[in-house]
Amino acid sequence: MASNTDALAQVLKATLDPQHHRKAENALKEEAKKSKYSLALLSIVSSPNPEQNVRLAAALAFKNFIRHNYVDEEGNYKLPLEEVNTIKSELVGLMISSPPSIRTQLGEAISIIADSDFWERWDTLTQDLVNRLSNTDYEATNGVLEVAHSIFVRWRPLFSSNALNIEVLHVVGVFGQPFIQMLGVADSKIEEHKNDQKALEGWLGTMSLLIRLLYDLTCQDIPPVIESNLQPITALLQKYLSYSNPAFDDEEDEATPVETLKSDICDVLQLFTNKYDSDFSNYVQPFTAAVWNVLSNIGPEKRYDLLVSKALQFLTAVASVKEHAQIFREDQAMMTIVEKVILPNVALRESDIEMFDDEPIEFIRRDLEGSDTDSRRRAATDFLRKLLDTFEEQITKVVFAFINPLIVQGQTDWRAKDTAVYLFLAIAAKGTVTAAQGVKTVNSHVNVVDFFERNIAADLFTEGADRPIAKVNAIKYLYNFRSQLNKAQWDTAIKPLIQNLGSSNYVVYTYAAIAVERVLFLTDDEGRHILPREDIQPYAKDLLEHLFALVERDRSAAKLQENEFLMRCIMRVLIVIKEGALDCGIDNVVEHLKLITNIIKENPSNPRFYYYHFEAIGALVRFCSGSPQVNLFQKFWDTFYTILVEDVSEFVPYVFQIFALLLELNPTSELPGDFKALLDNILAPGPWDTRGNVPPLARFMSAIMPKAASAIVAEQKLEPILTIFQRLLTGKKTEQNAFDILEAVIASFPATVLEPYFGVIVTLIFQKIQAGATDSLKSRVTRFYHLVSARTEQGMGADFFIKHAEAVQANVFTPFYLTVIMPTTAQFARPVDRKLGVISYTKTLCESTSFAQRYAKGWGFTCNNLLDLLKNAPKVATGAGDEIVNEADVDDIGFGVGFTPLNTCKRGARDDFPEIVKVEEWVSVYMKQANQRHGGAIAKFVEERLTPEAKAALQPYLA
Repeated sequence: MASNTDALAQVLKATLDPQHHRKAENALKEEAKKSKYSLALLSIVSSPNPEQNVRLAAALAFKNFIRHNYVDEEGNYKLPLEEVNTIKSELVGLMISSPPSIRTQLGEAISIIADSDFWERWDTLTQDLVNRLSNTDYEATNGVLEVAHSIFVRWRPLFSSNALNIEVLHVVGVFGQPFIQMLGVADSKIEEHKNDQKALEGWLGTMSLLIRLLYDLTCQDIPPVIESNLQPITALLQKYLSYSNPAFDDEEDEATPVETLKSDICDVLQLFTNKYDSDFSNYVQPFTAAVWNVLSNIGPEKRYDLLVSKALQFLTAVASVKEHAQIFREDQAMMTIVEKVILPNVALRESDIEMFDDEPIEFIRRDLEGSDTDSRRRAATDFLRKLLDTFEEQITKVVFAFINPLIVQGQTDWRAKDTAVYLFLAIAAKGTVTAAQGVKTVNSHVNVVDFFERNIAADLFTEGADRPIAKVNAIKYLYNFRSQLNKAQWDTAIKPLIQNLGSSNYVVYTYAAIAVERVLFLTDDEGRHILPREDIQPYAKDLLEHLFALVERDRSAAKLQENEFLMRCIMRVLIVIKEGALDCGIDNVVEHLKLITNIIKENPSNPRFYYYHFEAIGALVRFCSGSPQVNLFQKFWDTFYTILVEDVSEFVPYVFQIFALLLELNPTSELPGDFKALLDNILAPGPWDTRGNVPPLARFMSAIMPKAASAIVAEQKLEPILTIFQRLLTGKKTEQNAFDILEAVIASFPATVLEPYFGVIVTLIFQKIQAGATDSLKSRVTRFYHLVSARTEQGMGADFFIKHAEAVQANVFTPFYLTVIMPTTAQFARPVDRKLGVISYTKTLCESTSFAQRYAKGWGFTCNNLLDLLKNAPKVATGAGDEIVNEADVDDIGFGVGFTPLNTCKRGARDDFPEIVKVEEWVSVYMKQANQRHGGAIAKFVEERLTPEAKAALQPYLA
């Protein structure tokens, strides 16, 4: 084992080297296939010999391995039971004894294991933790409490359920009393070691962890053991809210254990106020006073940032409860709140200005994206807005008493003006600021356009403003209130906004890009763009060139992909101008996109950047690949093929989505030569092992099949394709992708080719339905049946399906048709599916010998179902979806988790009969011709097999 772990440690070390990390990561994937890989990783983590960063890499690799390889979708172990038991027996002790960075990774691994195993399959864990608690050794105790917290914190976001309640009761039964005792121990130890800073920090850390566990244990309900001790617990919380120790007085930047503890207490107070008002209402007023006291006695130093934020979040919770909000209702109280709490915490501090200058991208993310959820500014704003909900007119008046003098002061002091603008933004917006529309609802006591024109607009136009922050505020104002400006106002504002992209200041040009992108995204109530293509086309070429120049300013991989906001703006311009990109020097645009791809593929580090980057390429393909003047397939081939050869795993799913779109939009039935090389690659099992590759690979396979059908048959590649279908059909998460491939198989090959395989296909589908048929599975099975039934010209049809089904099991077709196909078809919602059902049913009535002779009743049922579908005849929109690219809010996209779809590459619902446009007309013509062909047999069946009502309904189609 030792030599194995040595070799593994060397591979882990290589993954930390930017020059060799790609090769090392592939080697690590090979190591992961070996038996007891997880135990080898734990061995490296526990060894004192490897360097700290190698041990950390092993802990990280262990966590990732456990995430993907511990249990399957059903919760069954994927590892041998002996390995599972060894992991569980060693992991807790190892985490407790590890340094903090490693402890964090192992804690997450324990949390993942707990998701599947705790508590029934790991019922000894809670008692094991209790046994390891120490009344004298804070290091051991803190390790135990961290493990406990990493498991119990999972309860916080969960909805209540019987299983969850049983789990919590189990934990409280074992852990509850020792937890209460430990609170007393930590309290006495803090007192005992008040003059010993190291021990004091340790025991304050213990108290902090206990308070976090208090939150965990009460996040679902207050357990009896907590309820019966609520009085002493609240007394302890009160005590530590006002606790201080001169040992920590000199610190300015880092939060000390005292601030951390007070922040954790504020979290618990917020939970109790929001969730347990009946139990906690008597305590709200004294705690509000205590928290107010905390806020009034701390300064602007960075060490207090989190505490201020958490304290304000508690006050926001108090203001959310109508009866408690009355604490703040007096004018004098509000003046004090704004003066003593809001103003100091929304004012820019030196640390903000340093971040603006030295870490501009971090400043932007915190300021704009809400990644500053724990910042003073954000918390003060939330508190102010909560007061605004209850006392709108009153609080507006109070805040304006501060805004107006600050505006006057701002003529000579840019910081005062910054505070004034921020305060106005805080009280003018009501409700949440949406990603799509900005501020939708405005405080009725303010005029946002007038305030902008009088106090802010000049900063947008002025060159060389005192501070670029004034320009940023002007741009941000437009960004926030974009929905409040009408078309004429935007026509005036867009040009100076674009001109600010020319600023030499990083934050200014980035904010300008952010605002331009969101304005281009903005639509009116009818879904029309406020600034449509014709408005932006005159600027588009210069705008794209300038944005690319900003992105490429520093061509190192890390710096180039740092600023996703610039790439998002490039993407949006390309989406809005559509085929207008052809007039913007498209070859130049392609060269920039290729250059960027080639640089960032060496070390992909910003998932948002490369997501927008591939969306931009997708937009070019979607809107310009039909043009004869530009061969996008040829232009991107070398770059994309290199990504696949080098297995740049972050980019592979994007490349296959774009390749699939190129094939789908290619009007010829020919396969571009180079694509042939890809077919062999994707028939190997390897690419399908990565979960995120499955949807794009299935899409690509579906797109390539019709164009490569003859080569697939000639080179005997259909069987490997069907093997992949079988593999995907077994997984819950991949069964839909399996049917994407199967539908492409049915649409691409005639019955003569499929005959040898069809019985196995039907067997697999019947087995899948018997194992448990969900609605989505029934829907895909029914679509598959109708596709087979409708393809009579290719030698298939209902009889072809029946023959193979009955060969699998005698008389199976009748129950299958009556319980799966007909009810599911009746529930079809998408027009393409209902259209397929109409075509299939019509051909069954007109062409099936089985339905003509053997299933006479079934013929009548089928006809009734067809008439039901025709009552609201399906109309399939042609070319739908080419106009507007509906983009999910990027924050809803789980980057790096599985598969991220590209909106520009989305394909519409599959229409297998696009040539049939007017469905009712087609049914009538088809039935009449079939009736003639079969010597009047259809009309005879109508007379014999239908009710008078059905005859009357069908008459117009046969007349």
